[in-house]
Amino acid sequence: MKKLILCAAIAAFGLSNVNAQEVKFGAKAGANFASVNGDDSDGLDGRTSFHLGAVVNIGISEKFAVQPELVYSSQGFTFSESGVDVTGKLDYINLPILADFTVAEGFSIQAGPQVGFNITDKVEADGESESLDAESIDFGAALGAQYKMETGLFFQARYSLGFSEIIKDVDVKNNVISLSVGFMF
Repeated sequence: MKKLILCAAIAAFGLSNVNAQEVKFGAKAGANFASVNGDDSDGLDGRTSFHLGAVVNIGISEKFAVQPELVYSSQGFTFSESGVDVTGKLDYINLPILADFTVAEGFSIQAGPQVGFNITDKVEADGESESLDAESIDFGAALGAQYKMETGLFFQARYSLGFSEIIKDVDVKNNVISLSVGFMF
């Protein structure tokens, strides 16, 4: 954990040879299509929700940048039991640190590690809720694409795959497809 935070700090602040005009800050928001996989995920369906966050794009060269983000991400799952709709809410503060490779004017491919810090872990049905006993940290990876317009407007499509079991002693892991729109300042 300490190593991950140190790497993020170095990536965000330790690049002394980066010109100021190559560092851009932004904000984004969008839709999440979350689900879970694993041996214990049978019968669990996806949960459609949202995310919002901040982005820093640190240009290293003309074709390569590092893009750390800080994102609130509403995730989880749904299922129906005896005619009752049940929603598992697993919300995170995610910190992806992505390598951003420009492949055409404005278009880039992104990939990198992601750590999520769980802030909500409950299951809700008929107005009642109880804790899921979720793990506090979710490690994973993210892969996606980004298109940036000259105006600063950008669009992202991303798939995030969790590597960690998200609920204690239950084999389920996060999967999230995210579609975002944002603006670089």
